[in-house]
Amino acid sequence: MRAMPEIIVEKCNGCGLCAAVCHCNAFIIEDDVVHVIEVDDCEFCTNCELVCPTGAIVCRYEIVFEEDV
Repeated sequence: MRAMPEIIVEKCNGCGLCAAVCHCNAFIIEDDVVHVIEVDDCEFCTNCELVCPTGAIVCRYEIVFEEDV
């Protein structure tokens, strides 16, 4: 499973800004709430997280530091 943005449903107001900036169409709006659908071409650009006015979108990623050898 690919890393995809997460929606905090309680914070989502269904404005659709995330869907408007998403180039891979990973968002659908149902019952005034945005849902993420898994798509193969999501580049995890985080634009959706940046435009969300309520902070309902979270793009989590893991930072891995190189180990000294």
